[in-house]
Amino acid sequence: MGMTDPMADMLTRIRNGVKARFERVDIPASNVKVELARVLKNEGYIKDYKLIKDGKQGILQVSLKYGPSYAPVILGIRRMSRPGRRVYLKRKDIRPIYNGLGTAILTTSRGLMSDREARKNNLGGEYLCMVW
Repeated sequence: MGMTDPMADMLTRIRNGVKARFERVDIPASNVKVELARVLKNEGYIKDYKLIKDGKQGILQVSLKYGPSYAPVILGIRRMSRPGRRVYLKRKDIRPIYNGLGTAILTTSRGLMSDREARKNNLGGEYLCMVW
């Protein structure tokens, strides 16, 4: 039986990897997951990501980022829109996460982007997750 929420699985793998102090985590790849990893890298939450072709679905390898004294950069990550309850935000409803210390990730008509980019481009969309 297939997984009902692959995006939540990706976020859980990252959350668990950070708590276990792993250098990297391997995630089954998809286009949306690669875009989410791109946004996380642009916002400074992960070091890097790499797509490994394996003849099937592919593997997305995410290198986790830690600060001084091996303190994790990602303190929390939470899925907001789920398959059973989708959450959509208009541009005016997008608020900063933890007074700008966190980031909301949205899927818009122009692709996945952070809340800052969405406000700058005057776009709303589906509220996928928040990271702080």
